Amino acid sequence: MIRKITEAEARYAMAHGEFAPELRNSAPAVAIILTQSWCPQWRFMKAYLPQVDASLNADEKAGQTHIYYLEYDLEDWYEEFLPFKENTFQNWDVPYVRYYHQGRLTGESNFIADKGFIAALQRS
Repeated sequence: MIRKITEAEARYAMAHGEFAPELRNSAPAVAIILTQSWCPQWRFMKAYLPQVDASLNADEKAGQTHIYYLEYDLEDWYEEFLPFKENTFQNWDVPYVRYYHQGRLTGESNFIADKGFIAALQRS
């Protein structure tokens, strides 16, 4: 599953310093991608995500993977979200990816090719 993060989900993160447990625990493996729409590396990642999603979710016995993304430069609340992302997560680059396993943060990255993205999601 690939889905855009809602404003309410982003505001929860801004208020609490982390994304809600419901998001982080929505599947055994979760990736949250925070980015800006103009970023060429994000465009590259966005192009491979459907194939990665299909591959990771093909075997139901292996557990599901959920991928969430937010192109925050397109949001009316961009000015609020940018300093939160940079100051709270100490990351000034895009795309920025947070990886969770069973709701626990297991890694972070910026731009990453598809094989590395899959490996990060499968790390526990």
